[in-house]
Amino acid sequence: MPQEKKHLKFVITGHVDHGKSTLIGRLFYDTGCLPEDKVKEIKQVCDELGREMEFGFVMDHFQEEREQGITIDTTQTFFKTDKRDYQIIDAPGHKAFLKNMITGASQAEAAILIVDAKEGIQEQTKRHAYILNLLGIRQVIVAINKMDLVDHKQERFEEVNKELEKFLSSINIKPTYIIPISASKGDNIAKKSQKMSWYKGPTILKALDTFIPSKGKINEPLRFPVQDVYKIGDKRIIAGRIESGALKTGDKIVLLPSGNETTISSVEEFNNPSKTEASAGESIGITLEDDHFFDRGEVICKKEEAPKVLDTIKANVFWMSPKSYKKGDKILFRSITQESEAVIESINKRINSSSLETIEEDGNEIKNTEVGEVTIKLDKPLVVDEFNRIQETGRFVLADQYDTVAGGIIPLV
Repeated sequence: MPQEKKHLKFVITGHVDHGKSTLIGRLFYDTGCLPEDKVKEIKQVCDELGREMEFGFVMDHFQEEREQGITIDTTQTFFKTDKRDYQIIDAPGHKAFLKNMITGASQAEAAILIVDAKEGIQEQTKRHAYILNLLGIRQVIVAINKMDLVDHKQERFEEVNKELEKFLSSINIKPTYIIPISASKGDNIAKKSQKMSWYKGPTILKALDTFIPSKGKINEPLRFPVQDVYKIGDKRIIAGRIESGALKTGDKIVLLPSGNETTISSVEEFNNPSKTEASAGESIGITLEDDHFFDRGEVICKKEEAPKVLDTIKANVFWMSPKSYKKGDKILFRSITQESEAVIESINKRINSSSLETIEEDGNEIKNTEVGEVTIKLDKPLVVDEFNRIQETGRFVLADQYDTVAGGIIPLV
């Protein structure tokens, strides 16, 4: 019986114009996943613009993007190798589109950080690397692109490589591979480059095939945020998505932050018969033996592995709104299905997200693209975990009305 192919989702990030979209187009082309009519369309567009064949137009399919030469949204699409199927996320590199980049990267299991061999590390290179660290992505390929512009010289590759490794180590990222490529020419993408015979490592595709798709978070403590409660016939069904761990009928559970204890009576699945168990990643419903009242935002856990319930947390936030935050301003804190009004009551440190240098200690505001080490006071207690323990309950966003203005993690509780 043939082995089932796994699926892996990864993001490509990096400074604007360093070749993200071109790399994606080349990956599709070299794996035979680019339809002939799409190739003809790209050639026609390039002819109209007076340019040579540009694989970047595979992703930059909006006319506005073609005219401006930047990717303005996070686009997801697919290609495949003999080993597995891939969902690839093209994240914008331009500073103005950081929120889109964070949205894309938050869904990824791995990443390619692309760097122009001629320009080297730039502001967005560092900022995007920091975001990968913030989101907990550990399977990382660094692709040093446009090696054709530096005559495929090993010396230049090693210069950029050394600078990159020094910076990445400062933010606790250890790349799995650092690969010299020319995306536009196809060097070291699907086939080894004859022009860089000094490089002995894998191609981009071979490197991707070594990454391990997420096996879920079944072995972690149970975290089942309540999304809604439905009354169906004589059943009161608590619905949501299991973020980590597993549950089964007969399990004794605790509802937090209320602290009510009860037992799972049944596990329900939409349009399917009841079952006895479910695990991380599944969207299900459960019924309980006791008729406790609770609502969206409670988190179902097991008592022996319960998280902290806090109304004051220390966190690291990445501010991504043009409007600066002034200490004490009201803001909305969101984590999984939980929400609370909040204020940042102290800004312990402001950090430049590119250089990682401290701008100010004990500050009164956080500005666009800055990192803040802060203390957040919530209007009510919420369930939280350390990010390195359980990512889903260890990260959050901050919103100003309907606008997401920051993302953050909780390093310690």
